[in-house]
Amino acid sequence: MSIFLTGATGFVGSAVLRQLLAQGREVTALVRSGEKAATVSELGAKAVVGDITDTQLLEEQALLSDGVIHLASPGDETSAAVDDALVTAVFAGLEGSDKPYVHTGGVWVLGNGAELTESTPQDPPAITAWRGAVEQRVLGAEGVRTTLIMPGIVYGYGQGIPNMVVHAPRTTVVSGETGAAGESSLKLIGSGDQHWSTVFVDDLAELYILAFDKAAAGSVYLGVGGENPTVRQLGEAAATAAGLEGRVSPSTDEETFEMLGKPFAEALLLDQQATGSAARSDLGWEPKGPSLLDELSTGSYAG
Repeated sequence: MSIFLTGATGFVGSAVLRQLLAQGREVTALVRSGEKAATVSELGAKAVVGDITDTQLLEEQALLSDGVIHLASPGDETSAAVDDALVTAVFAGLEGSDKPYVHTGGVWVLGNGAELTESTPQDPPAITAWRGAVEQRVLGAEGVRTTLIMPGIVYGYGQGIPNMVVHAPRTTVVSGETGAAGESSLKLIGSGDQHWSTVFVDDLAELYILAFDKAAAGSVYLGVGGENPTVRQLGEAAATAAGLEGRVSPSTDEETFEMLGKPFAEALLLDQQATGSAARSDLGWEPKGPSLLDELSTGSYAG
């Protein structure tokens, strides 16, 4: 018997896989190719080649497992239908077993807020509006010990969304902005006044495993480490590391929509702050990773 893991070669999934294997757990990882199968096999997991749309395979693997951690997503317009069908298949395999199922959501669905918690009413941007219906199915399931994890902006090892700050366009400082007119500066995502609620990838992986082992049925946890920097602070750290002496320039919302596409840009323009305290008190979670500001200044994104 083993843990069935989807998304095992993704940014977060690979961190979960590493920690599970380091703990001596048996893991069956769903992968999409022979090449990825070789990767997870070399780490010590059992690979199953298939796709998250193969509902028969999902049901079979769920039935054989000690529980399921779901981290894969198409990340496109098919996400709602694929996630819904996956939940149906996995629950068919787990039904009545009281085995754990850990589902992935995201903090963006909560919309703007300075004190976001697990009980904050959802106010999602269009890009994540589909999540709510699937999440309600997950949390209302009977005979399965379900948990919903809602990660913030995930960072670490030079990967993920923070690269959009690091590799933002350079522009020329104009009068009234940071630095002298004519100098080069880093273009911010939006005004830079918005906060991002963040989490180090290894800390998030630990949370998934704690939820799998300990969380009560129907529980929800924000996967955020408690650091909520502004995008301006992040941009200044990246600009300092890039030799621009911290110079940044704001963008209008319209410029951000044009640069990133409106659905994604709307999510990155959200102003969100959260502590993740519920996971600490309920599960004993203790985030230990470096802050995103440190990672941008002198860590994996710098240089």
